[in-house]
This record gives sequence, structure tokens and C-alpha cells, in this order.
Amino acid sequence: MKIGVAKNKKKIFVSLYKKSIELHPLWLRERVNNQELLDKNTGQRLYDPSDLNHKLKIKRALIKRKKLNVEFTDGIESEYHIDDLLEEINKNLLDKKISLWNSKIKNKPILRFKGNMFNNKEGYSFLEKFYKYGFSILKNTPAKKNFVINFANSIGVVRPTNFGTLFNVQSVRKANDLAYTPHALAAHTDNPYRKPIPGIQILHCIKNDSKGGHSTLTDGFAVAEYLRKKHKIFFKLLTSVKIRFTYVSKDTILENWGETIELNKNGSVKRVRLSPRLDYVPVLKKDQLNQFYKARSFFIKLCNSKKFMIQFKLESGDLMVMDNYRTLHGRTAYNMNVGERHLQGCYIDHDSAESKMKYLKKKFNI
Repeated sequence: MKIGVAKNKKKIFVSLYKKSIELHPLWLRERVNNQELLDKNTGQRLYDPSDLNHKLKIKRALIKRKKLNVEFTDGIESEYHIDDLLEEINKNLLDKKISLWNSKIKNKPILRFKGNMFNNKEGYSFLEKFYKYGFSILKNTPAKKNFVINFANSIGVVRPTNFGTLFNVQSVRKANDLAYTPHALAAHTDNPYRKPIPGIQILHCIKNDSKGGHSTLTDGFAVAEYLRKKHKIFFKLLTSVKIRFTYVSKDTILENWGETIELNKNGSVKRVRLSPRLDYVPVLKKDQLNQFYKARSFFIKLCNSKKFMIQFKLESGDLMVMDNYRTLHGRTAYNMNVGERHLQGCYIDHDSAESKMKYLKKKFNI
């Protein structure tokens, strides 16, 4: 991908996928970095782009030393760093670089904890791997209660729920959720009944010497893509039928609707919602429901299969960050009479974590 100027110096092109696309003058004009047009503290525009003349043209353009100099017909001149323009164009046209995985994943995103790591390059590496694989694990964090909140605040903003700012994953009497029992939990999405669904879940292992209680993870995007290729009818049903997810407790009633596999406008997978113990399928024609139930059952079995699921035991001090839009998690059953299993968790949203990753990338020029 590169940027070039036409011979008449009045048009600018970007080469992309063996094609040449002309950059619109207004697109460039909106991105001028002239000090008199931007607030010096915030960098935000001091003008409304809708007031620009729609007949605006490029009067003269020149590329020199990886910089693009442009003079517009409204008299404004500006200098652009070509690498910055290419990076933005790349963001607009390409999805995030992710790596789909199954049970044969070789290089799991596991790193060792370092103090103050989210002010260093190690923090960027951790977050980059998280967005690439949909999860990351830190070893050797302090196995102290409430550490997970401090950790979460170092990469984002904690999102409280009716379970609290922090929740303890351990068995209790009269539990208000199956997570707080010793029962096995199949691969699932957390909180699909919320608006919006929390984007990221963080779990910190305080103690785990019980018999059983192994954690499981499945790449929901990988399973979705498998369906797209191998079972097109099932894929179509799971991406088109919206189902209701509901949570009810003594003083809380939450409800939200969505597809099992939600797609972006370009057809790529946006998020996966899976919570078979909390979902309610709408009334459809009997034949359509027959097919939908087959599709959902097949999808659930794939998500819990040896083909796609990985299983491991979190140790004291292990901290796991999971993309709740992509990665399905669960656990095996455990014996309450042998040892103790105590995890602490919280939620943050993607925007703050992405902001931290982009900040570190810019700070260290990665």
C-alpha cells in the first residue's frame, strides 16, 4: 500500500489490492493538523466539517521525505505524515488481525507478570496477544484478594453489575447463579442478557487445590467460521434468528435479544452469544424451529468438543483475561469437600482496554 500524486499535482491516489483509489479532497481537508484550526489542548477541530465547501479541490500536492504537502482551493495548506494516513486507511479497510485457534493451539498467550507492566512494552504485548487470540493469561501475579480490581484499573475501567464491582467465584449456599456452585459449566458467554454485554472478563485465581475445577476455553469465532464453511444452513440460522436471554433473581430482572452468531456489515463475525441455561427461542414456524434447534445443538456440541475446547487448571496467582464477545469459557465440576477453589473476577469494556493498547503502541513507537 502506498500513496502517490498524479502528474497534474491535483489528485492523490492510494494503491490498494492492485487497484488505485483517489483520496477525496474533503477527506484530506478534515484531517489538516494546522494549529490555528485545532484546539491546542485537545487536538479537536475548531470548525464544523459540514461547513466546508463540497466543491473543494486540491490546488497542488507534493510528496517529499515521507510527507505529503497539500494546498487546497480554500487557501488552506497542510502537511501530512504518509505513514499516519496509511495507518488510518488500513484501519478503515481491514479487520483487526486475529488468529483463530482450536484445541491444538501451540503457542498459548501466556506471559509472566511484572510490576507496572502496563506502563511498559510488556503491557502492550499482553494486550496485543489478548486481541489476537481472544484471551491472555498472566502467571505469578500476587495471589491476594482484591488484586483483580487494581489490575483491571491498570488497563481499563471496571464495570459494576448486580454481582458487584468484584465477584467471588466460589460455592455458596443458596447461590443466585450456577457460577457459585460446584457444578460443571459448559462453554458460555457471560451476561448475554445485559445492554450492552460486558466486553472483557478478568478472573484471578486466589486458591485452587480442589479436586476438579479445571477451566475451559473455546474460540467462538473459530467455531463460527467452521460452521460457515462446513454447515452453511446452520450458519445462516444462527446468524439470523434472534433469541432472548434472561436473568432473574430476587431483586433483578435483565433481558436482551441477539443472534447466537452476530455478524458485522461486511460479513465477518462480530460476537458470539451462547448461554443455553438462560436463552429462550422465539415462536417460529415449526419446520424452521426444527432446523434452528438442530443448528443450536450442533453449535453447542462443537463449542464443548475436543476439537475446539482447551482445558487447564488455573493455579494460585494466575490471572486470565477473556474477550466475552469471542471466547467461550467454562469449567469442570469440582468436589467441595477436597481443598478450596476461589477465584475473583470483574468486567471491563473494550474501549478502555483498546485505548490502553493504542496508547502504549504510540508511546513506544511499536
